[in-house]
Amino acid sequence: MIAPLVAAGVALVWSLLATWWMARRMRERRLSQPILVKDAANLAVPPHQHKSGTPTMGGLAIVSAALAGYLVSHVRQGVEFSRQTSIMWLIVLVMVVVGLVDDLIKVRSGHNRGVLWRHKGWITLAAGFGGAALLVTSTGIDTRLSLTRAELPGWELGVVAWVLWAGSIVFATTNAVNVTDGLDGLAAGSALLGFVAFTAIAYLGFRNPVLYPSIVDPYDLAVFAAAFAGACVGFLWWNAAPADIFMGDVGALGIGSALALLGLATDTHLLLALICGLNVIEIGSVAVQMIVFRASGRRRRVFRLSPIHHHFELGGWPETKVIIRFWLIAGLSVAGALAIYIADFTQQAAGS
Repeated sequence: MIAPLVAAGVALVWSLLATWWMARRMRERRLSQPILVKDAANLAVPPHQHKSGTPTMGGLAIVSAALAGYLVSHVRQGVEFSRQTSIMWLIVLVMVVVGLVDDLIKVRSGHNRGVLWRHKGWITLAAGFGGAALLVTSTGIDTRLSLTRAELPGWELGVVAWVLWAGSIVFATTNAVNVTDGLDGLAAGSALLGFVAFTAIAYLGFRNPVLYPSIVDPYDLAVFAAAFAGACVGFLWWNAAPADIFMGDVGALGIGSALALLGLATDTHLLLALICGLNVIEIGSVAVQMIVFRASGRRRRVFRLSPIHHHFELGGWPETKVIIRFWLIAGLSVAGALAIYIADFTQQAAGS
């Protein structure tokens, strides 16, 4: 367990310092996040104008810190780089570049939506499919549909179907985290819980290879997840309300793709929906709002505003109350996921 702890510790310190430095430098250069005043339907949004001038692109600190923690942890003798995790890093960095370009366009245009926003979905979807294809052709990743392990339910998808399934998971998760990133600390806090859960799951797989033979290089996966967990902690120090810096799309896409890839690599495809339960609720609220709005001829809405965290803000909840209560929902979702995982592990261990 030493390497994951080293990765988390190094990432935490790096993120803490890098985020502080970025917040200062970007504020000096006025590289700030444009604040939305009206939504696409010309409806009022929660009063966040006081956040105008807050620096963005803090996700660079998160990802760089996670990468630094991951690399430093491998200095320890016996800790080896795995091909699978290297490919996962490649996919995350591709997503980071897409998010960075979009953030830069937003900052320079002074508009809340970058020029890429109409095409970003297609770009991230293509990146998800490409990354999934690379994983399945270059590593021994299991291609069965899984809940807590490859054998449950154990339906073989085949290479083509798995690539489509895995690419869709990466696409959906990155967008779900991006949608969640609307209040100070909300996305980073919920992601932290997810990364802690995946650290435990991967390490349990490493310690019990007989029960989880299909997981490829579980120890390296635990280091990967721990590094991101530590990076999120350091970033949250400066991103907690009122935020000194926002993570931007560069952070949301990087974090979202890392969570999705961990779900695929640890054979917890279906459990990912519960580990990222808050993100599912957030993206689900947007989907429901759009469906009802369009089906009613643009006359009816389910929520005052979507994503759902804005619905509660417009209902009179202070931002901090929304954040803390949503963190609690995320924590309960992660706890439920771990309970299911541990229950299945206990059942396997008792029968072995």
